[in-house]
Amino acid sequence: MTIKQAMPQEQTRASAEPKTSLSSRGPELLYLNREAIASLGGGSSKLYAEALEEALTLHARGDYVQPLKPYLRTSGKEGHIADRIIAMPAHVGGELPLSGIKWIGSKYDNPQSRGLERASGVIVLNDAESHYPVAVLEAGLISSMRTAAVTVVAARYLAREKFQTIACVGCGLIAKAQLTSLLEHYAQVGHIHLFDQSPAAAEKLSEIVRIHFPHVRVTVADSAEQAVREGEVVVTCTVADTPYIPFEWLRKGAFVSNISIMDVHKEAYLRADKVVVDDWEQSNREKKVLNQLVLEGRFSKERLHAELGEIVIGAKPGRESEEEIIILNPMGMAIEDISCARRIYTQALREGAGVRLPLY
Repeated sequence: MTIKQAMPQEQTRASAEPKTSLSSRGPELLYLNREAIASLGGGSSKLYAEALEEALTLHARGDYVQPLKPYLRTSGKEGHIADRIIAMPAHVGGELPLSGIKWIGSKYDNPQSRGLERASGVIVLNDAESHYPVAVLEAGLISSMRTAAVTVVAARYLAREKFQTIACVGCGLIAKAQLTSLLEHYAQVGHIHLFDQSPAAAEKLSEIVRIHFPHVRVTVADSAEQAVREGEVVVTCTVADTPYIPFEWLRKGAFVSNISIMDVHKEAYLRADKVVVDDWEQSNREKKVLNQLVLEGRFSKERLHAELGEIVIGAKPGRESEEEIIILNPMGMAIEDISCARRIYTQALREGAGVRLPLY
């Protein structure tokens, strides 16, 4: 197991920050459900974009610990890509160091077979000094919103400065978070192109966009190709286990936020002007498309343009021309979840929110 160790440095804690020391009443957990998280600012993209900038900065500077996340599969054989539970542990530094883990399950047929959201989970936060657990947070909202924040932050560096069109393939909960977050941050966007294998899902999402962003035109495409060809920013939000987006679909200057990982053909990675990941070790595994290319000897870390945090801190350039085609391949990092949960947790301490549960 490869672990990136945090760089030793003197940690300072801002006087305005609430302390995470254990209660005088004894060890206890602060429980925050989805409603509580939303009321503390966790329903808005602003909190997550700020937390992601911080997490990516810590990542680039080495102020974190993040073991490779294990995948738990119980089917007894290689099943669907979205049929697993993932453990995502991490420690994040900065002014208020915290450790934690996201335990998140995914079942691709939950919506159709059980009437449930595809993904579900919890985040546990641990005190950095005692290692005692101090909080448990519902993970579904945080996970979807921080995933959207990755695209929001990355678009600032990798998309055309005045991009006006977004293509989104897949129209579920993740797509809703992606589009609403992007539209909250980039007011110049005027046209959204949607595609989903379920026309009803695409129409539902289009109606949500029209209600909340009436100035934005929404087109439901007849095919993934039709949508992708229109997007200056392309976001994949599917449960696909086979690539379907060839390089030829991407327009000049496109930025692809390949959130669902398996959507873009191998040749697109090889022909793109820049390929960016969130974390190389996390991305080069599990036989995802990038990992397949590495195993075939056709891609390597040396060929990678940058990790996203390197671009955020200015160590590597982002977009350098209007014509570049750039692919972001974000596997998702535990430090992102823990950084977002930390912000929500500290806000809960300030406001006295949540339910306190004694450990003993």
